[in-house]
Amino acid sequence: MTRRWGVLAIVFLGILTSYVDRGNLSIAAAPMMRDFAIPPSTMGILLSAFFWTYAACQIPAGLIVDRFGIKRVYAVAFLIWSLASASIALSRGVADVLVMRMILGMAEAAGPIASIAFIRRNFVGKEQGLPTAIYIGGQNLGPALGTLAGTILMARWGWRAMFAITGLAALAWLPLWLGFAPAGQNAGGAAEPAVDVKGRPAAHSAFWAMSAVTFLASYFWYFVLTWVPAYLTISRGFSTLEMGRVLSIPLFVMAPMNIVAGFVADRLAARLGSVFRVRVLFCAISYLGASALMLLVVAPTPAVMPILVFAMCCTGIGNSNYWAIAQHVPPAGLVGRTIGYLNTVSQLGGVAAPLVTGLILGPRKQFGAALVVAGLCSAAAGLCLLSSGARGLDRLKTAMAE
Repeated sequence: MTRRWGVLAIVFLGILTSYVDRGNLSIAAAPMMRDFAIPPSTMGILLSAFFWTYAACQIPAGLIVDRFGIKRVYAVAFLIWSLASASIALSRGVADVLVMRMILGMAEAAGPIASIAFIRRNFVGKEQGLPTAIYIGGQNLGPALGTLAGTILMARWGWRAMFAITGLAALAWLPLWLGFAPAGQNAGGAAEPAVDVKGRPAAHSAFWAMSAVTFLASYFWYFVLTWVPAYLTISRGFSTLEMGRVLSIPLFVMAPMNIVAGFVADRLAARLGSVFRVRVLFCAISYLGASALMLLVVAPTPAVMPILVFAMCCTGIGNSNYWAIAQHVPPAGLVGRTIGYLNTVSQLGGVAAPLVTGLILGPRKQFGAALVVAGLCSAAAGLCLLSSGARGLDRLKTAMAE
């Protein structure tokens, strides 16, 4: 019982590390463009290269996790992505960085799948809210800590040292994982056999509702990560340091809020005896609340920080409850493939958000319409989940278990 929470702490550190490694290039973009004479268009390709292989490898990674188990797959993937990130310190130009970023994306594809598979196999449905919130907290704290640590390392020793130190230091995680992660598929050590899908989940409306929610919520989240920094400096006139403060505070606040909400959701699910009903309500209301981001179109500058804190806390609570739903629907032997599919859809939202926003902004860089589109995506995600409802998810769960 205690061991699974200890392993969950290691899972938290692993996913936090992955978000530090994937965000390093964004921090180092300006000096690398200067040192390698890289134009902005080429740097855009380098920044997006991670997502090419990350998206393409989600479903294969799910199959591998289901087939070979969490412990070995995650360990190998972590080793590869840490070395790939550290190797950017030795890059001689664009081609080297491009290859290493694609390898990084390929290896990191196993991280979220292995993490959620561990939670699914070691916590029953009514318990999964808090562990999932802790996992999502790693996704939130990773960018915040990565930005702070990366800028300090880069200011003292340069961008090459930043990649080398963060990549190689992360290898300290491996002995923890190999020493404490269960050898089987669950904490009891008994591996559950892989199963085939026989109930045709795609025939159920809840399957497509979950797919839509994944895309829409991801569009909102990746809009925040990719374009809100530019919005704060271009439209609101914040300096770089002010922008970092205004954006990092909501990230730090949303992590503990997610954990508290996950704990409350678990307690309510246990009391009411309905896992899906509680989580659907938490998730839908939170996504609807996150659409408050649209208020930035008319809000005065002093209101920017409170709006961002509220909207990002809402999306964090929504995401943690949504992924708790996603892992509770399939049987344990299918969780890798299910999360792999949903993560693929999620990355499509990540590809769409920066591209669509760039088209909307135009040469005048007017953010009003882009903020509205992102807010409407979050609201639509909440409505899609409500339209499916707990009964629809129950039917989908039954179909996948047949």
